[in-house]
Amino acid sequence: MSYIHGYDPDTLREQIDPRQCKERLEEIGEQRSLAALLERVWLLKVLDRLEDSLVVSEQSVRLARMAGTRKDLLRARILHASVLQQRRAFAAAEQELTTCAEEAEGQGWGAIAAFAYEHRGKVHYDAEDYESARTDFKRALFLRQDSGASDKQLESTLQAIDAADRRRARAVAS
Repeated sequence: MSYIHGYDPDTLREQIDPRQCKERLEEIGEQRSLAALLERVWLLKVLDRLEDSLVVSEQSVRLARMAGTRKDLLRARILHASVLQQRRAFAAAEQELTTCAEEAEGQGWGAIAAFAYEHRGKVHYDAEDYESARTDFKRALFLRQDSGASDKQLESTLQAIDAADRRRARAVAS
């Protein structure tokens, strides 16, 4: 079940039903599996419980490092960086996402690289660097197309490119 009902066209944040997310968070409880931790991180993040999300994301990175695969670790690090982004720690988020994107591309893991580039694009977008955001969104789109992503994923990336273009045009006009 997807808890994402769309993306805000201006902020690029996930549009969710808070009640559904809170219920799912309660269902997961204190489960300690990597999958449960990653889901908790995301749920806490979209519910704007950023301190809790940061703590759980750090736990998920440690667990992935100890017991997960390299792909698991990349996913956990990307999610951790997305929490840093929402906390406005842009430099740290950008650095982490750059490392993750480069490693994923080096391994030929296009879908994970696209995930990292899209999140790095959102970091640039929030930091008002719309040209860099657009570049990252375009890279994510290319990787997603190349890896056979769903139309829904491609559409969300195209929306992010459009949003960066709109913001860039507004910034130039001012």
